[in-house]
Amino acid sequence: MAVILVTGSNGQLGNELKEAAKNYYGYQFIFTDIDTLDITDKDQTETFIRNADPGWIINCAAYNLVDKAEKEQDKAILINSSAVSNIAEAIRESECKLIHISSDYIFDGNSNVPYNEGSLPNPLSAYGKSKLEGEKAALMHYGSMVIRTSWLYSFFGANFVKTILAKGKENDRLRVVFDQTGTPTYAADLASAIMIIISGVIRNKLAFHAGIYHYSNEGVCSWYDLATEVVKEAGLDCNIIPVLSKDYQSTAKRPAYSVLDKTKIKETYNLEIPHWRTSLKRCIKMLK
Repeated sequence: MAVILVTGSNGQLGNELKEAAKNYYGYQFIFTDIDTLDITDKDQTETFIRNADPGWIINCAAYNLVDKAEKEQDKAILINSSAVSNIAEAIRESECKLIHISSDYIFDGNSNVPYNEGSLPNPLSAYGKSKLEGEKAALMHYGSMVIRTSWLYSFFGANFVKTILAKGKENDRLRVVFDQTGTPTYAADLASAIMIIISGVIRNKLAFHAGIYHYSNEGVCSWYDLATEVVKEAGLDCNIIPVLSKDYQSTAKRPAYSVLDKTKIKETYNLEIPHWRTSLKRCIKMLK
């Protein structure tokens, strides 16, 4: 029986993996979070992984407070990079596969075409730098897959979509930036894609190809477009006002353009990815 260890399982993606796991029989899932496995503790991580003996590890644990990371850089590096090194070191001489989740914020946003896996990283923020270091740590293990994603939201946890829903009920107008462009990712879709990949390798004997991959929903939008769609789908009487990033106070710099090219993951693992509007409707229907 394949053993699949999920770290950071109380977050958005971790919770969606719990839901996705209900559709997969014959696997043993071990869902952990900091209360059961602190991956920043090297000895604890090594002991836990040795005892669990997983065939797969999905690392969803992350420090993702983008603005706060500017003042807590050591903490961001500890969770987003050093902890990943602990996992990679613990499985260094094993056949265990590692799927590590990274971010579009490792790019500077100066492109005008979608970023592919070979595009040069140049993070603008402490958060982005910590995620890039985490990628390097993960790839020290030969059996690692890094999946960069963007603008993650879910039925679970705190995220942009739920914030707009909550504030849209309380206010008749909201100011949202329109000069940052990317693609939302429904965490349920990413969780499903991860399980399709794992199941394909285990059950259908598909080849596992380590390396970097990009995954988000299809399509492109700004935060303003996304907020407008959220309000419309939820039937809220709230006017979304477009503003420039420079007029919206934030500590960390964010990429103005971070659309990800998903060609590699779609072709390698035969994935079909829904459009962001389609997935957003599904999520809002659940939230309502």
